[in-house]
Amino acid sequence: MTTTEAISPAMLDDDVADYISRGLEHLWVHTQQQADLEKEDGLKVIVRGEGIHLWDIKGRKFIDAMSGLWVVNAGHGRAELADVAATQMREMAYANTFSYANKPAIDLAEKLAGLMPPSLNRVFFVNSGSEAVETAIRMAKNYQYNIGEKKRYKVLARRGSYHGMTAGALSVNGAAAINRSPWEPLVAGSVFVENVNCYRCPFEKTYPSCDTFCARTIERTIQAERPETIAAFIAEPISAANAVSQPPPEYWPTIRNLCDKYGILLIADEVINGFGRTGKWFASELYNFEPDLMTMAKGLSSGYLPIAAVGVSDRVAKEFQGEKARTFAGGITFGTHPVACAVALANLQIIERENLVANAARNGAYLLQRLNSLKESHPTIGEVRGQGLLIGVEIVKDPATRAPFPESDDLAGKLSAALVRNGILSRAGNLVNIAPPLVISEAECDDLVARFDAALGETEQELGIA
Repeated sequence: MTTTEAISPAMLDDDVADYISRGLEHLWVHTQQQADLEKEDGLKVIVRGEGIHLWDIKGRKFIDAMSGLWVVNAGHGRAELADVAATQMREMAYANTFSYANKPAIDLAEKLAGLMPPSLNRVFFVNSGSEAVETAIRMAKNYQYNIGEKKRYKVLARRGSYHGMTAGALSVNGAAAINRSPWEPLVAGSVFVENVNCYRCPFEKTYPSCDTFCARTIERTIQAERPETIAAFIAEPISAANAVSQPPPEYWPTIRNLCDKYGILLIADEVINGFGRTGKWFASELYNFEPDLMTMAKGLSSGYLPIAAVGVSDRVAKEFQGEKARTFAGGITFGTHPVACAVALANLQIIERENLVANAARNGAYLLQRLNSLKESHPTIGEVRGQGLLIGVEIVKDPATRAPFPESDDLAGKLSAALVRNGILSRAGNLVNIAPPLVISEAECDDLVARFDAALGETEQELGIA
């Protein structure tokens, strides 16, 4: 596979070196170790995007196999969204969002009310998924306080799930990739339960004979912690951080029933799942449940501007009405930003107009089938799973025992480098994330699979696997 496609006009070698040098000296790249960035081809400077593709400063063309960070649902290079931003900036770039409304925010809130589950009709805007999670947790605790349940301060969360990096979000963050220790103690009251993972069941059970034990056993934790102390349960319908593990059909209705039984608010974290990623507008539709609060970000604007939101059910919203003391206090300076709201609304109109949700369902199923077919030639593929264009390929050292590669084999380093050589940008290791923009065509799915096939073959050869 070849990845080189010259940018027009191509940058001179001296300019490339200058940007990389200044980047290494001054820019703190999120989550990356400086020593790794300083290695040969360690710092990649992305300069252009179109459709499912990105180009770097060296002129190389890549398939953006993770939509950035599950973000760019409508695809790269949408000039229409740039025009919307410019128009709104010329009219009004900002107004006090603590005291006043603006037209784009009202239009976007109304649009979201029509897309969210029927019981959710109010929207609180912020800037990022972490802020949305933080706000939803505060809102849940405030709701319990307002209805007289003042002992309810705990939040149930799942091991393996990711919810963000602000203090409150990090407190309910169970992702294995995040070491919470440097920042502890965090916000008090987080209680973790096991996640769902039928491929590697933490209870060593098998579905369906398990009768969805992973959901039912949560009741034991609720009882042990005392229901009157628990404000909310937060989880993603499908957890990308927990290896894109899909719950059985009975899982979410069981969780919904438990929350109703014990007076616990259910927060659905749709930051990654939402806006067509799973082949539905929201993944909660897949599992036939309605949350009390729903966090949204990423695909809301397809990354063209920072924006996030919390969708609020009528039942929750009404408990903040009445006396001034019942008001939900606090906000974010740039939350409800008129330019971001205008761009997000235009982005949703593109997703709707171009039927990208249906495209994600159709081409996601095709991509899943094509990736599964690689099992015949790659003994390291343990399982391919996903919904829509939220897919994970689990890589194993031994398919019979499902044993993962140890860190000493440096699977992540070897496979990541092979993907780059073959024109793919994604996260790779014991799980490879495959989540391209929703605009991907069937032919582009074939191209992605062919490149992944080649990259995995090179990695297996480097690891000495026949």
